[in-house]
Amino acid sequence: MKSTVIIPNYNGMQYLQNCIQSLLAANGDFSILIVDNGSTDGSQDFIRDNYPNIELICFTENTGFCHAVNVGVEKARTEYVILLNNDTQIDANFVTALETALEKHAKRFSVSAKMINMYQQDILDGAGDYYCALGWAFAYGKDMLVASHCTRERKIFSACGGAAIYRKAIWNQLGGLDENHFAYLEDCDLGYRAQIYGYQNYFTPDAIVYHAGSGASGSRYNTFKIRLSSRNNIFLLYKNMPLLQMILNSPFLFAGFFVKYLFFLKKGFGSLYLKGLWEGIQKRPREKKVVFQWKHLGNYCRIQFFLWVNIIKRFTTGR
Repeated sequence: MKSTVIIPNYNGMQYLQNCIQSLLAANGDFSILIVDNGSTDGSQDFIRDNYPNIELICFTENTGFCHAVNVGVEKARTEYVILLNNDTQIDANFVTALETALEKHAKRFSVSAKMINMYQQDILDGAGDYYCALGWAFAYGKDMLVASHCTRERKIFSACGGAAIYRKAIWNQLGGLDENHFAYLEDCDLGYRAQIYGYQNYFTPDAIVYHAGSGASGSRYNTFKIRLSSRNNIFLLYKNMPLLQMILNSPFLFAGFFVKYLFFLKKGFGSLYLKGLWEGIQKRPREKKVVFQWKHLGNYCRIQFFLWVNIIKRFTTGR
């Protein structure tokens, strides 16, 4: 057994049965671990009563996605860990395809799956995550046609934590997910740190998962998500970019944040977005900042190149 599938759950009762059943019907030899974050919708009893052989960890309150995942990874006894959102259903070859892709090179830290819209199965939900010099994180290929987009394996900026495999040893070396994030952009932050240390993140089209989307927060744009995402973006930049790199990117970042502000202002969330940015500046986790080392200079240069290239990717299709 190479992998443990870790499912963080918070009030995901409406999705759990289909998610678990798809895992039980899948190919491969793997274990399943569900970490429940203080659900109040009967999720814990449902799992205990219907799936007694599935390992379950329960918290009395919502400790955040990051903490739940970190506890799950620590508990896992396998070489690889697979993170899977509760609002998903997997293809039969999902686990084996992720394992195969990860094992192609020892420097691969993570591999992201091909996420398809559960309700429009000809439409992509994402094919790995990218981050660009504008300070924007985005799911590559989102809303594109499944048949003609994201059909090849490729290097990505970071794996989407909703459906991805990771090497546990490297995960531990990097310190896992930053629990200051609570939720949102924590996977991008982890993928960024992996690149600084010379590891790679990939996407494979062979591991397919169907995703409902916003299963925990309830919608694509909401106050909880907007505030945390904007705050965490400041965390991500502060922690991973040396000062000179921040100065180099400052014109792009200013433009990107301004455009985002106008976007959320139009949706009625402008002040909330600014509040999140300010909270990020005030509460930036100084103890988590990656210390610059000259031996990683080449990695920083490669990351910077892709931060610029990814601006172009943001406005092109995911072919």
